[in-house]
Amino acid sequence: MKLGIVSDLHCNIGGLDRALEIMGPIDALLCLGDSIYEHGFSNDVIGRLRELDALTILGNHEEVFLGTAGARARSRPEIDQRLLGWLAERPHRHELRIGGKRILMVHSTPWEPRGSYVLPHSSELERFGEADADIVLYGHTHRQLVRRVGRVLVVNPGSAGEGRDPGNGGQLSCAVLDTVTEEVVVRDFRPRPAA
Repeated sequence: MKLGIVSDLHCNIGGLDRALEIMGPIDALLCLGDSIYEHGFSNDVIGRLRELDALTILGNHEEVFLGTAGARARSRPEIDQRLLGWLAERPHRHELRIGGKRILMVHSTPWEPRGSYVLPHSSELERFGEADADIVLYGHTHRQLVRRVGRVLVVNPGSAGEGRDPGNGGQLSCAVLDTVTEEVVVRDFRPRPAA
């Protein structure tokens, strides 16, 4: 099974659509959180995720938006309340079983309290090896990573919405995971110029 993986879209519909285009044929789309900004909501992004039946989890930006601090932002008339309701029903983490493999989707870390920025050079990355999973997918850092930590394959697709990865020149990125071979292809891209 081929899984398309995006994270940290931050309301960027052009980034999401470009990622979908360059990933090619996939069996399912996974979104690792921060599909919106703290006080910004995109009907286009959330609508596309819902339309594609993307397995979507919440990130720290959704936590702010859906919490008490986001009450005023949520009341804006241009927000499609059905899409807001769909987003609010997403979990903070999701576990999948595909072909006998356990895949854990988290936004930042598999442990609590969540929220740490585990960068590719961080010693905290070793803790991912303790996860009760064969594969851990995470976002949050906007930095791509594919590494085996002990027996656990750890994948961060980078950001398909706001490029901050100095390793790829600040381009946007996404990933495709083959769950049979565990091959991961990370693809860098630039958004199309606005028309």
